[in-house]
Amino acid sequence: MDFRLTPEQEAFREEFVSWLEKNLPDDWDPSRYRNYDSQEEWGRAYQNFQRRLFDGGYTAMHYPKEYGGQGKTLMDEVIVLQTLFSTCPELRAPGVVTYAMAVPTIFTCGSEEQKREFLPKIMDGTHIWCQGFSEPDAGSDMANVSTQAVRKNDHYIINGQKVWTSFAHLADYCILLVRTDPTVARHKGLSYFLLDMKLPGVEVRPMTQITGEAEFDELFFDDVRVPEEMRVGEEGQGWQIAITTLMFERVLGDAIMGAAYETNVQKMIEMASQTKRSGIPVIEDPIFRQQLAQAYIEVMVLKYHGLRSLSNQLKTKIPGPEGSIGKLLWSEPNQRITEAAIGMQGPNSQIMGGSPWTIQDGYWQYSFLRAKGNTVEAGSSEILRNIIGERVLGLPKDVSRAKRK
Repeated sequence: MDFRLTPEQEAFREEFVSWLEKNLPDDWDPSRYRNYDSQEEWGRAYQNFQRRLFDGGYTAMHYPKEYGGQGKTLMDEVIVLQTLFSTCPELRAPGVVTYAMAVPTIFTCGSEEQKREFLPKIMDGTHIWCQGFSEPDAGSDMANVSTQAVRKNDHYIINGQKVWTSFAHLADYCILLVRTDPTVARHKGLSYFLLDMKLPGVEVRPMTQITGEAEFDELFFDDVRVPEEMRVGEEGQGWQIAITTLMFERVLGDAIMGAAYETNVQKMIEMASQTKRSGIPVIEDPIFRQQLAQAYIEVMVLKYHGLRSLSNQLKTKIPGPEGSIGKLLWSEPNQRITEAAIGMQGPNSQIMGGSPWTIQDGYWQYSFLRAKGNTVEAGSSEILRNIIGERVLGLPKDVSRAKRK
């Protein structure tokens, strides 16, 4: 399979790179990870840049123009996203759920009114979205969701709690999975809603991580009244729609993460070339050289798996459960890669960013700490292995899980 860009695609990539160089924030330094003074500043930076992309004609490349898209191809979209995540991933992070999950779900499963109402405001940066799936007793086990929505005339009354909700404190809306029928099988009683985060009864509590940021949140719902027209699909279709959300997240995510991590490996090689241990450049140490080679191999595996999945989506339009493989291919290797980078720095690994003695302004210290969440967020490694075994390889279901159902 030939994964090279066509001459037309390469010309488009060069055009976008040229545009990006002129339109990044004035003080942007691609060689350093940008930490913002506050989450609110981070959210505004995302929205301002998203608007700039929209005005420049470089957002929502493969979506129809009537919904705020450009009416071009999925490969154009991939080229733009790969370039962004290899150049300025910090400017995209607050919009990951918005763009990778809310947009394809609303476009694929939403009503015409929902598509016309929400998609243009996502494309131009007006709205940030979060994802309300995980709960204290339903992390990667979506079928165990207990947050309830009870229908009352033309509204639903929602009560319950969500957790690990990325950027909920910045979000205008939430894609929300709730239980509307507690009397049927777990996965059959779920429904899917688009929730206005400013509704009375919605409470957001940020959760501070080991990086010092509060990227994740707890959500609490106390008699929140949600109009019926904010339900996506019919009652009881929430499971299928949620699976659609996650499958779209996986496919584009693999292709994009591969580009971002390829940049990280180059940064790691640069660090190893400039850092000395016992007076010898790290890159000359045979053990560290093996770690660099392993990091490169694992990132290339992720990259080409992502391209293979993308090729399948170009043919079938809808991604499949094999996307779970890609999540394992970026989450677990990233923990190994960041740990190796920290090891290469020796005693200097204890110095965080902001110090004149730190290496690469503390990039690897931050990345090492943040990577600890990789194997939990977006589906834990254990759950993903079950999905791969059952839905990709066709292995029998785990007996204990089957009994619980």
